Amino acid sequence: MLLLADSGATKTDWYIGNNPTDGLQFQTEGINPFHQSPSIICTILEKQLLPHLPVSPASCHRIFFYGAGCTPAKSLEVARILQIFFTNAQIFVESDLLGAARSACKDHPGIACILGTGSNSCLYDGRQIVRNIPPLGYILGDEGSGAYRGKRFIGDCLKGQLPEKLRDGLLEEYKLTMADILDRVYRQPQANRFLAGFTPYIYRHKEETEVQHFLSDCFREFFLRNILPYESDQPVSFVGSIAWFFRKEIEETARQMNISVGTFVKSPIEGLKVYHF
Repeated sequence: MLLLADSGATKTDWYIGNNPTDGLQFQTEGINPFHQSPSIICTILEKQLLPHLPVSPASCHRIFFYGAGCTPAKSLEVARILQIFFTNAQIFVESDLLGAARSACKDHPGIACILGTGSNSCLYDGRQIVRNIPPLGYILGDEGSGAYRGKRFIGDCLKGQLPEKLRDGLLEEYKLTMADILDRVYRQPQANRFLAGFTPYIYRHKEETEVQHFLSDCFREFFLRNILPYESDQPVSFVGSIAWFFRKEIEETARQMNISVGTFVKSPIEGLKVYHF
């Protein structure tokens, strides 16, 4: 039996089965070894993953885990943790970016992008990543992501760069003051998730002229800093919730910049089921 996982900052999508259609799919909390200790990851697996499994962990013979923060060193760490619970499994741990490329491009060359809580991109040859522009996280990079757009949106609201009605509506809906926002961003953990949490509000107001300009600026910056440096004419494909829900805005920005757009996949796990079975 095969167990697949695609893990981001917010959630992990799991799929277990013998084929891509009649298995079981479910979610747990996100797993990121860069931000979480081995003990926390063990707790997530024990308390959230194992209760969902329809079979004994010993029945899983192969595991493909694609995750945020899974650098070569951290991949070994995650593999060791998984081996504690899945003693009979052959375990492969790769980056979420390779998972995105395999999900969106399958075995075809292309540029693959993640646009979710964070963002990332790579040049993919149909099997492996051949070049990656570092995302640098939501403070130094992650352009186009939920966290980056949330950071810019709340900053523009508070600095008067967007209409007062957008600022007042956001503060009222989320029951926040400026002091609350500063505390959540600068003093509390997982500020990226907090900032990405403004995405539903931005989405509901995306037809307003000022928000359209805001989104266009964000996605243009993503293309300028993360796509054009590849100097490739390969189509650009996307995975992740931000890409899925803001597809129209991404396609329009790409058209204005003469960038060829490929496929959009809401959840990488869907494409990975096709790739691995």
